[in-house]
Amino acid sequence: MTEERLSAGLWLIGLGPGNLDYMSKAAIDVGKACSHRFLEGYTAILPSDQEVRLESFIGNWERIMRPQVENPKELLKLAKEVPVALLIVGDPMQATTHVDLEARCDESGINFNVIPGITATALAVSLSGLQSYRFGRQVTIPYSYGNYLPSSPLEMIYRNYENNLHTLVLLDLDPTGMGVEKPTPMSPIDAFRILQKMEEKMEEVGNNLSPQVKDLDGVLLTDISLDSQKIIAGNLSEITECNDGWIHCLIIPTKMNQNEIDAFERRKIV
Repeated sequence: MTEERLSAGLWLIGLGPGNLDYMSKAAIDVGKACSHRFLEGYTAILPSDQEVRLESFIGNWERIMRPQVENPKELLKLAKEVPVALLIVGDPMQATTHVDLEARCDESGINFNVIPGITATALAVSLSGLQSYRFGRQVTIPYSYGNYLPSSPLEMIYRNYENNLHTLVLLDLDPTGMGVEKPTPMSPIDAFRILQKMEEKMEEVGNNLSPQVKDLDGVLLTDISLDSQKIIAGNLSEITECNDGWIHCLIIPTKMNQNEIDAFERRKIV
């Protein structure tokens, strides 16, 4: 594919779960053919070593953060004239921010295209050994900003738990909440402590949880798709002590069937 054959417009390109070897041929070809390439750096992030490799895959690129994506005047101005790539870790349309870009392009008569990518969230479910149809709504554990700490993520975990559904738990990337600086992924131990603070907040208003956070089981998935990938299972308080690696997510299972119990046991810390 050459630039001459690629029409002007905004091309959202999924880079896959973090390891660029998972990029599709279509993603590479379209990325190369675009006149400008921007890596969206706040809804998800590439490891530093993969960022170094990116230019060899698709050509030179620039990083843009939340302000330039949520107020995309310059991005859309370029896309009216030439093909512009917005490079996104995972699958582009998983974030409402990118759905909003589709609406803005539609309003402005700008060609809008999506090249899908594999998501770390989809891989997390399959790598956990738990059955995908038994998952409820996923949640994100946010960093605490000052005195602000919502308990809604823990409430959703327990709602899933009571409905016999597992929960995929994503960990916040941005301690500032502003989406301007390069993100800093939350560590598992910080995630566990924040869940305990949420539990304390819920108990203050008479919500006594059973089982308590410290008694929940979990699966910790670290650096999905990278050479440093690690998957361990066990008590949540134990597995969150394992903070090696770079980016993490958790799965909190409800009551497991026998196949899932066997898979969980195979992943237990030895």
